[in-house]
Formats: sequence, structure tokens, C-alpha cells
Amino acid sequence: MYESDLTRFMRQYMKEHPEEIASQKKGRLVWWDKEGDERTPPDPARHSPRSGGAEYTFEALSEQERKPK
Repeated sequence: MYESDLTRFMRQYMKEHPEEIASQKKGRLVWWDKEGDERTPPDPARHSPRSGGAEYTFEALSEQERKPK
């Protein structure tokens, strides 16, 4: 089965540096393993601006305008 150079490097590195596993777990606790009330609430939603007539209106070209010069 194929294994990339990067995967082989990471497997070897993790064997040689087991302290990194503890560091990964600690980092995961900081960012992901939290209860809902511990997480930072999302930013409030901003509503899109209302349209007010400044939109571009497509107008088809006439036969004369379509012909190359």
C-alpha cells in the first residue's frame, strides 16, 4: 500500500518525539473539547444591504452592435 513521504516522516517523528502527542491533546482541549457554554459565541449576523435601484440591468445588443467591425 502506498504511503507518502510526508506520512512516513510524521510517523517516524511521532515515534521519536512522544511528547508531541501530549502537546496535540492539550491543543485540542484549548480549541475543540469544550461544552457549549464554554465556547465563544459567534459574531452577530449582519444583514445584507437593501437593493435600491443601483443594480446593473442587462440590455441585449442590437443586431448592428453584435456584428464585428
